[in-house]
Amino acid sequence: MYRVRVRSVPPVVLALRRFPNPRLTGIGAGLFAALTMLVLACVDRLLFDSSELVYGLLFLPVSALTALWVRPADLVTAPISVPIAFAVGVFPISGGSEGFGGQIMGLVTALAVHAGWLYGGTLIAGLITSVRKVRQMRARRRYVLAQGRGAAPERTPRSSSAAPAAEKPVRAGAGAAGAAVRRPQQP
Repeated sequence: MYRVRVRSVPPVVLALRRFPNPRLTGIGAGLFAALTMLVLACVDRLLFDSSELVYGLLFLPVSALTALWVRPADLVTAPISVPIAFAVGVFPISGGSEGFGGQIMGLVTALAVHAGWLYGGTLIAGLITSVRKVRQMRARRRYVLAQGRGAAPERTPRSSSAAPAAEKPVRAGAGAAGAAVRRPQQP
C-alpha cells in the first residue's frame, strides 16, 4: 500500500500567495518605481516634513517590489530603473532654494547625502533579480534535461577539405524552410 504524504504549507507562504503577482515590462517596472517614489516623497513631505530617513526606508521595499514584479525577460531593467526612481522621488524633498539652479543644487546635494539608501535599494534589486535569473536558468536546465535533450551532441572533427564551400550556417530559428528560401548569392 502506498501512502500519500500531504505536506502542510506554512501560513507565511499562504499569506504571500495572496499578494498580487503582476509581471511588469521593463518600462512598466520603471514607471511603477518612479511614480511610487514620487507619491511617497510627496506624502513624506506632507506628513513627515521631508524626512530623509522615512524616504530611504520607503525606498527599500519599492526596490524589492520592482525587482519581484518585473517579468523574467526584463530582469536586467530593475537594478537600472530603481536609482532613476530614487532620483525622481527625491526631488520634492530635496529642499532646494528658489529658482532652477537652487532646485538642481538641492537635488544633487540630496542624492549625494543619501547615496547609502540609493546603493542599498539598488543592491536589493540587483540581488533579487540575480536570484530570480539563477532560478530561471536552473528551471530551464531541468526542463531541457527532462525532455531528453540534455546530452551534448557528438562532435566530429572537421578538416578544411571535408566541408564543402556551399554549406553555410543557417540563422537560428530559420530551420529547413529558411534554407530552402534563400537565393544564391551572385559574385
